[in-house]
Amino acid sequence: MSAKRSMVYRQKTKIRHTLKKHQKLQKITTELYLKYCSLTGFLHTTPDYFIIGFPKCGTTSLHEYLGEHPDVYLPFGKEIDFFDRLYSRGLNWYKTSFPNIVQKSFVKNFQKKEFLTGEATPRYIVHPHAVKRIHNTIPNGKFIILMRNPIDRAYSHYKMNLRNDYEYRSFEDALKFEKERIDGRYEKMIKNENYYSWDYDLYAYLEHGKYYEKIKKWYSVFPKEQFLIIQSENFQKNTSDVYKQVLKFLNLQEFELDEYRFFKKRNYKENEKIDSQLRKQLVEYFKPSNEKLYKLIGEKFDWDR
Repeated sequence: MSAKRSMVYRQKTKIRHTLKKHQKLQKITTELYLKYCSLTGFLHTTPDYFIIGFPKCGTTSLHEYLGEHPDVYLPFGKEIDFFDRLYSRGLNWYKTSFPNIVQKSFVKNFQKKEFLTGEATPRYIVHPHAVKRIHNTIPNGKFIILMRNPIDRAYSHYKMNLRNDYEYRSFEDALKFEKERIDGRYEKMIKNENYYSWDYDLYAYLEHGKYYEKIKKWYSVFPKEQFLIIQSENFQKNTSDVYKQVLKFLNLQEFELDEYRFFKKRNYKENEKIDSQLRKQLVEYFKPSNEKLYKLIGEKFDWDR
């Protein structure tokens, strides 16, 4: 993250945390800011690409790597969450997170360089309304999807919740109680576009790993040519090659980073790893969905051992 973008992001975060302690002041400032956005949103561009999923699959690292490219101009903050939980704030609120059109015009017309901007909100792909909202707004956008072995993705998701005090059960018990925790939440989001379920976001450990169902929905709205599928394990093992693949997909010039440091990566100790018997059960659980996924994307991953 650039120094300027990092500083602005930290300032915005600090202000939000301060305002939470003063609800009346927060309400007034929010109304004023939304008014400001309604008046200035037209001065800002919209994203050219989206990193839409999946959670805990390397989206933060890819987002930051793209931000290092000289022709990419990132918004302030990674997960803007507009097309899922903050859609009611309006398009102009969303656009103010992105570079202004004067900057874009200067770069393209005077410097004769490419100018791309994009965002990474990995929850978009699991939200029931995000796909149609994006299609109605940015029908020519490009989409990058990272997918990790759904067992490891679920465990990483669980460990994150544990660190953030959102979880208190063992991993095995969290999976057993998943259905109870999220029961009816997704259906309620479908029926009510103004409703967002944090329970579904936090505790759908297994559900988020059923990639086939989610990607099929997006494929039914956008042409396949607008998607790039990345296996997270390959991204971690052959980072430079995958990065070049992403740049080619976005029609950007080749660019090599000095360092490919993975963000938010956790190395688990031996006693923290998934129980072998439980892993075998999860392999069988995900196998039907994985098989359908492989047929859909025309590629098979080594996830079913």
